[in-house]
Amino acid sequence: MNEPRDLNGALADNIHRLAERQRRVEAEAPWSDRLAGRITAFTGSMTFVALHLTFFGGWIVWNLWLSPKFDPTFVVLAMIASVEAIFLSTFVLISQNRMAAQAQARADLDLHINLLAEHELSRLTALVRRIAERVGVEPPEDTAEIERDVRAEDVLDTLDRVTPAPPGA
Repeated sequence: MNEPRDLNGALADNIHRLAERQRRVEAEAPWSDRLAGRITAFTGSMTFVALHLTFFGGWIVWNLWLSPKFDPTFVVLAMIASVEAIFLSTFVLISQNRMAAQAQARADLDLHINLLAEHELSRLTALVRRIAERVGVEPPEDTAEIERDVRAEDVLDTLDRVTPAPPGA
């Protein structure tokens, strides 16, 4: 696999590890989830649209203009379309639930990495302040604030207090 020359080596390694992990997660997913994903992928394609246009359009054209007499199978057509819609919406919901779980896992990972980076930067700021003091350089006034760790639960509690609840909650 060709890597762009300006891509950081650690970043490239992370991309490959995450891609491999995603392949492993998908391979280990229950067969029902994999089946729902395949069905959803197919039903979201232009091939599916073309098949439906051909099938339903042909049925309608036959019943309206080509059939010698009115064929009451329009009721059957409506039933087929309704049952199909029920199943397709279920497959889409299964796929969306799986994607939501993956998005939540990525959001959790992102939060943990950000908290770790913030913690490390706080420690680094303290180290830089001590070095500055040792060499006789006055550190900025807000260094103490920067050195304080941010606690995730404090941020979330504050957000809960100041963010309005969604309608109907």
